[in-house]
Amino acid sequence: MVHMVENLLGPEPTRLPERPEAQAAADGGTDPAKIVRAYPDFSEAWALLAERALHAGDPVAAYAYARTGYHRGLDQLRRAGWKGFGPVPWNHRPNQGFLRALAALARAAREIGEDEEWERCSKFLAESDAEAPAALGLV
Repeated sequence: MVHMVENLLGPEPTRLPERPEAQAAADGGTDPAKIVRAYPDFSEAWALLAERALHAGDPVAAYAYARTGYHRGLDQLRRAGWKGFGPVPWNHRPNQGFLRALAALARAAREIGEDEEWERCSKFLAESDAEAPAALGLV
């Protein structure tokens, strides 16, 4: 007899598909602007641009880059079956671009005084995966 195990507490985790070429470019240190031109829907490249802008002290540019990466990631999550809630595991490498963009959006929002956006994004990140805020330095 086969027993099926189901998550009775909520939806199954959403795992985005692998993007080997784009991921290799990001992991290899390719300029994220070049990656965006080749793969405009690759959230991790947008997150890298946002993180770079934050590091350079330009939270306005970071906000724009992060918001783009966040929205591109939402589109991909929805295509992967996500219904607007439920786990988006940090330990699944393809999810990290979306989660990094979300964390960068939270940081940039805080830096430009957008407190409501900071709270919303921080909460969304923690609800996506409880490990993500610490992994991304938001704790």
